[in-house]
Amino acid sequence: MTTSTRGADKVPAVLVLEDGRIFRGRAYGAVGVTFGEAVFSTGMTGYQETLTDPSYHRQVVVMTAPHVGNTGVNDEDPESKRIWVAGYVVRDPARKPSNWRAKRSLDDELRAQGVVGISGVDTRALTRHLRERGAMRVGIFSGEALPDEGTMLAEVRQAPEMKGADLSAEVATTEPYVVPAIGEKKFTVAAVDLGIKGMTPHRMAERGIEVHVLPATATAEDIYAVGPDGVFFSNGPGDPATADHAVSVMQAVLERGTPLFGICFGNQILGRALGFGTYKLKYGHRGINQPVQDRTTGKVEVTAHNHGFAVDAPLDKVSETPYGRAEVSHVCLNDNVVEGLQLLDKPAFSVQYHPEAAAGPHDAAYLFDRFVKLMEGQRA
Repeated sequence: MTTSTRGADKVPAVLVLEDGRIFRGRAYGAVGVTFGEAVFSTGMTGYQETLTDPSYHRQVVVMTAPHVGNTGVNDEDPESKRIWVAGYVVRDPARKPSNWRAKRSLDDELRAQGVVGISGVDTRALTRHLRERGAMRVGIFSGEALPDEGTMLAEVRQAPEMKGADLSAEVATTEPYVVPAIGEKKFTVAAVDLGIKGMTPHRMAERGIEVHVLPATATAEDIYAVGPDGVFFSNGPGDPATADHAVSVMQAVLERGTPLFGICFGNQILGRALGFGTYKLKYGHRGINQPVQDRTTGKVEVTAHNHGFAVDAPLDKVSETPYGRAEVSHVCLNDNVVEGLQLLDKPAFSVQYHPEAAAGPHDAAYLFDRFVKLMEGQRA
């Protein structure tokens, strides 16, 4: 298998942050210009799942692991039909992939899909900068005729911010589709696609659930037209403060008392539906090694995260909501950020992280079983 990184590594590239910090390197992937929000991911593996996660739409991902691309790209691991990141930043790209499942190099895949990246960057220094200053807008510029630094900085500062961005409809399916149950069908779930990852309905299908994936624009009538035993709200990109439609639809589900499960963006939607606020984290949680405690059991899990916003709910008390009592069920042990919610008087819960483990540890797989138990209890 040939590698194209040798050609790309001769093309100069520049990364410009909105606060004026500049990093120079070499083009990786497509040559050109891209803008987005600079965020960092701490996962040492799973770069293919990260790239194809719709939640990374309009974000430039900085990989903290120094070596990226070692296992190439295959056709089994993508979480969607395309790469969604706006740009990609790595330190030392693999010169040649080595894995029995690899079909092509990561560099080739990025170039084929038009994803502008940069390599040869001190990603440790860049990550530390983002931790201290916070996630911010960034631009990657590559090619022989690079603009001057002042022009590049001005262009970065004109790019849209993530706060206030309404992005779910840009990444969600436009037509409903069905993921059939594996083996005997036991339940039907209506899944509202706000940027769903492919492994999520698969995890439900493994448990005998037929999943009807609906567009982000789906109404409560669309949801109940499939006769669901449960309703799921997926992960997705953007600011949850803009998701008024999803909030109103979830409130209709809560009114009817249908078992409900939300992941990531779905957790933020549940927070808003219950009357809590949301806020933007300084630099977010991204990676597959984040410690979370399930406060209902005391168990500590290593979990996969990808979120820049969080729910503002009290950690030290049960809250009264229009749908009964609610409490924080999971919390991040690094910074006490709310990582899960549950209603005590209705069958509804959510988590801020990714129990489907694509990529990541399997510590939180029990949450899909918890959803099944809610549906079993409702049916009984």
